[in-house]
Amino acid sequence: MKNIYNKNILLILLALMLSCSDDFIEVASQDENSEEFFNSEADYQKALIGAYDLLQSTYLNVMLGEIASDNTLAGGESATDVPGIQEVDDMVHTPLNAQLRDIWNWMFAGVNRANFILEFQDKTDFSGKEGVIAQARFLRAYYYFELVKWFGDVPLAVDKRIQFGEQFSLERTSKEQIYAQMEEDLVFASANLPYVQNETGRITKGAAQALLGKVYLYQEKFSEAATVLEDLINNGPYALLTDYSTMFENDNENNIESVFEVQYTDKEGAGFGCLQCSEGNVAVGFNGIRNYSGPVFDSGFSFNVPTQEVVDAFEEGDIRLDTAILDIDAWAEANNASFSTGYEHTGYFNRKYIARKGDLNTGDANLTNPNNYRAIRFADVLLMAAEALNRGGISDTRALTYLNRVRTRATLDALDVTGTELTNAIYQERRVELVGEGHRFFDLVRTGRAAQEINGFVAGKHEVFPIPLIEIELAGNIWEQNPGY
Repeated sequence: MKNIYNKNILLILLALMLSCSDDFIEVASQDENSEEFFNSEADYQKALIGAYDLLQSTYLNVMLGEIASDNTLAGGESATDVPGIQEVDDMVHTPLNAQLRDIWNWMFAGVNRANFILEFQDKTDFSGKEGVIAQARFLRAYYYFELVKWFGDVPLAVDKRIQFGEQFSLERTSKEQIYAQMEEDLVFASANLPYVQNETGRITKGAAQALLGKVYLYQEKFSEAATVLEDLINNGPYALLTDYSTMFENDNENNIESVFEVQYTDKEGAGFGCLQCSEGNVAVGFNGIRNYSGPVFDSGFSFNVPTQEVVDAFEEGDIRLDTAILDIDAWAEANNASFSTGYEHTGYFNRKYIARKGDLNTGDANLTNPNNYRAIRFADVLLMAAEALNRGGISDTRALTYLNRVRTRATLDALDVTGTELTNAIYQERRVELVGEGHRFFDLVRTGRAAQEINGFVAGKHEVFPIPLIEIELAGNIWEQNPGY
């Protein structure tokens, strides 16, 4: 199941070519012409695995993106437990925030590893090379999409690595130009990848189409988004999982609803000195129940705790509530379990991504959980298509059909609304369907609703996060900081 990340020998070989540093600038240890590499398909595949590897560090993007929204609170042990997480929760983050710098560094490391392949894409020919290049271009688009979501305008590098020293002359590129590059990459990936890969975890045509639709939606290119997303809905191999309660269990990964999953494994452990070194889903341990003793679940650090408000957002009879959110008091009473309360304890935990008993781990069990992150689900695709059709004035009829497919799976009555009522219903459905999956903050920002929903959110400032101060300094102070920071 974890095939793409169980090739540790290949990753060791790749480490000889790519710096282990996760700084903005990565320095390759080989000659920059790579005369001793990219001479065979195997070399390209090794480099590709290295580009995939940074997907695992996006656990932080997911967790922190949820905490930034109105869905959850930071939690943890105390008000000073991981200060950077607490700051984002309270909307008082600064350019010195360590977690924001991690996101910046790790996503640019991913960009550089994808660009390492693309820089030498013409060096050696082999059968199936278009598929390798398509995967690399998807990964570049994915990492840049995360960077633009978090920071707005960032330096753009195309088909070349950002080398040490170049930071002094690199300008920040407008997000519009970066979006245009993402579109090119994802159109290419869509045209050169199959819907089903031979190896589990590889990027597919469906993943490329779904991300392309999301890129269009974030730019309010509703017609383009509707076209690509409806093509995926009508021609792709995906469907809604019948039993929603099994969606996020370890033994049901890469299921029929999963359009794109970040693959995790328990084979390689990590420590707090190098969280990105973990091959496991670090967020699962961070989200877990503090000092838990009882059946089914395992202990964790009690971060990212859902609020009463998001619990109340579920309609009566919505079967998704018990899968999405664990009411720990009710659970403990019914199952003779015990636990400790942490900071900002609400009585709820993100059940989608907390540790289960029986998960095998190496190293620190809280940092190597094998539970995959379902990055793009078919339900998300349906709701994005519904939004594009409705907000673009294209077809409320088709939009309502897609919305109701998601609602009826949750055993809720179908709706019969149009116009603004339909828009609001889609927004509401996205919240309860995708709670705990890291989408809420960015949905609120891109639709202009963040200031009215998130405590402490300042319009004109908090739509993006600050560029890490050290990156501005390393660039010779040629970059302007994002407004308000």
